[in-house]
Amino acid sequence: MDIVHYSVLMDEVCDYLKPINGDEILVDGTMGEGGHSNMFLSKFPNMKVIGIDTDAVIQNVAKERLKDFGDRVSFENTWFNEFFENFEDYNYERPDRILLDLGISVFHYEKSGRGFTFQKDEPLDMRLNPELLENARDIVNKYDEKELADLIYEYSDEKLSRKIARKICIERDKEPIETTAQLAYIVRGCFPPNKRHGKTHPATRTFQALRIAVNSELNRLDSVLEDALKILKVGGRLGIITFHSLEDRAVKRFFQSRAKQCICPENYPRCVCGGNPEVKRLTKKPIGPSEGELEINPPSRSAKLRVIEKLTEAREILFQEINVC
Repeated sequence: MDIVHYSVLMDEVCDYLKPINGDEILVDGTMGEGGHSNMFLSKFPNMKVIGIDTDAVIQNVAKERLKDFGDRVSFENTWFNEFFENFEDYNYERPDRILLDLGISVFHYEKSGRGFTFQKDEPLDMRLNPELLENARDIVNKYDEKELADLIYEYSDEKLSRKIARKICIERDKEPIETTAQLAYIVRGCFPPNKRHGKTHPATRTFQALRIAVNSELNRLDSVLEDALKILKVGGRLGIITFHSLEDRAVKRFFQSRAKQCICPENYPRCVCGGNPEVKRLTKKPIGPSEGELEINPPSRSAKLRVIEKLTEAREILFQEINVC
């Protein structure tokens, strides 16, 4: 079995999510090849893991890797947000720990053949789950110029998004854009000559934007936060690893909102919600990789870990009109 992905922040994840009693249940919401799960199962012999992944191919790699742990590990082939949304349909106890590593596995870049990287000439696909109806080729060849420009800018902050979108539309009128090499060449041509050969490939942001759009990554993140916290046991911990500012911003804002003591509307003259925060932020600032990890695994440089501990069940307050005078 050839494992190609190096799971990031292993020591930090272990420190924050390690079991207290020993027999806790961890949901690894983005299991991939099972690096984090393997660490927990190996270090804590009474811990159980529920592994979620939407990609059946990479999940089979994890199953082979973790087979010696027997019934201590379970697998579900679904999107992580759908698992938490429909948690009651599964026959599992509520978890004590939840981990979401939002990074794309090296497996997808190097072995999937689905066009996640411009380093190889592959079909433009970018679907984490091949059953998704729309792929990157569809977006590049069918969206109008404004839709493309808005998508590229919204999901990557690419300053040349409009120029890139216009060039894509011009080139696809000549012939369909079918491969990663075609798209990378088109995007690179939109940059000044002195910007085409730097450390970061000019097409990096455009490829990121397309991948996010194809897999609805930010929408899935927005929907999972509430549901994951809801099913987590009181006293349990939720850790999320992000890899770009759009993800980290969403996680930071959600954690901050749930750590507030009062959630009453600003025009209320007094607190009626109880004033008790739902969670405690264990990482006021995100945790990044150590110098040692950066030497071993340079792609980990953009990883950020944020962790919260659940203090109480959700505050379900029905705010009614009251006299604010």
